[in-house]
Amino acid sequence: MRLTTSLFAAVAAATLSGALALRPHPAAAQATIAIDGSSTVFPITEAVAEEFQRTNRNVRVTVGISGTGGGFKKFCRGETQIQDASRPILQAEMEECRRAGIRYVELPIAFDAVTVVVSPRNRFVECLTVAELRRIWEPAAQGRITNWNQVRPGFPDARLSLYGAGADSGTFDYFTEAVVGRAKASRGDYTASEDDNVLVQGVARDPNALGYIPFAYVAAHARDLKTVAIDGGRGCVQPSAETVLNGTYAPLSRPLFLYVNLQALERPEVRRFVEFYLSPAGRDLIREVRYVPLPEQAYEIGLRRVRERIAGTGYGGRAEVAMPIAEVLQHEPRE
Repeated sequence: MRLTTSLFAAVAAATLSGALALRPHPAAAQATIAIDGSSTVFPITEAVAEEFQRTNRNVRVTVGISGTGGGFKKFCRGETQIQDASRPILQAEMEECRRAGIRYVELPIAFDAVTVVVSPRNRFVECLTVAELRRIWEPAAQGRITNWNQVRPGFPDARLSLYGAGADSGTFDYFTEAVVGRAKASRGDYTASEDDNVLVQGVARDPNALGYIPFAYVAAHARDLKTVAIDGGRGCVQPSAETVLNGTYAPLSRPLFLYVNLQALERPEVRRFVEFYLSPAGRDLIREVRYVPLPEQAYEIGLRRVRERIAGTGYGGRAEVAMPIAEVLQHEPRE
C-alpha cells in the first residue's frame, strides 16, 4: 500500500513537472503591436509588418484600415500603438489625444501621388486641370454637374460616375483641400469608401467613371485603370516617382506619416519595429509597393526622434497642401 502510494505520488509529480515544462514561459508569450489608420499607408505597413515578423516570430503585428480619421480616434483612445496617416494630425485630434494623455512621435515616411483615374475604356480623358477637378468635386456640383460634357465642351454627353475617399480618409481631407480649397468640402453624391480597393473595382468596371486613389493602388491594378494627367498651371503632368520628387506633380503630391505612441516606445518590440520601418530595408519595401521614399536624411531625423523621444507635431494641426520634400524635413515637432 505504501509502495503504491509512493508510486502514485511519483507519477503525479512527473506528470505535473511535464505539464509545467510544456507550458510556454511567460517571457516567450507573443507580443502584439496594433496599428490602424490610413488605407494609403496600409500597403507599406503591411509589407514592413510581414518582413519584420520573419525575424521577430514572438511579435504579432496587426494592421487595420479605418482611414486616417478613424484611425486617430482609436489611437487617441490608446487602442493602438501606431497610427498610419496620409496627412498630419489635425487640431481636433491633437486635443483628443491630449485629453486622453496620449503623447506621440511624428514620423514622415514616404511621399504619395493622389492619382485621378478612369477606366481604360475611357477614350476621351487624358488630362484635367485643377479647375476642372474643382468643378466636378466642389459641394455646389452636387446634383448639377452630372455629365461629362458639363466638365468640358467636347466631352461626350455621358453620365459622370464618381468614386472617391470616404470622410474618415486622409486622402479625402487632402484631395478636397488641394482641389476645392477647403478640407472636407466635397459633393456628397458619389461612391465613397475608406477602402481603396472598392474604388479601384468601381472605376475599372464603369467606362464613364472618374475617381481618385493613392498611386500604389494604381500601380497594383495597371491593367484595370488609366491615370489622368493633372494640369496645376504648368501643363499636364502624369504621376510618377520622378514628378513627385521634382515637385512638378502638384498639387496632388503629399507626405505620408506614422504616429507612434510615446509610452509604447518603451516596449522593445515596438521600438524595434519602428526602427526597422525607418531602416534601408524599410525603404526598399516602400519602393516595392510603389511609393516614393524620402531622402536618407529624413529617416535619420526620424530615428533621432524615436531614440530621443521627441514628441509632438510639426504642422500645428493644419492640413498642408503641395508641400515639397525639402519643406517636410524642416517641420520640427512641438507639443
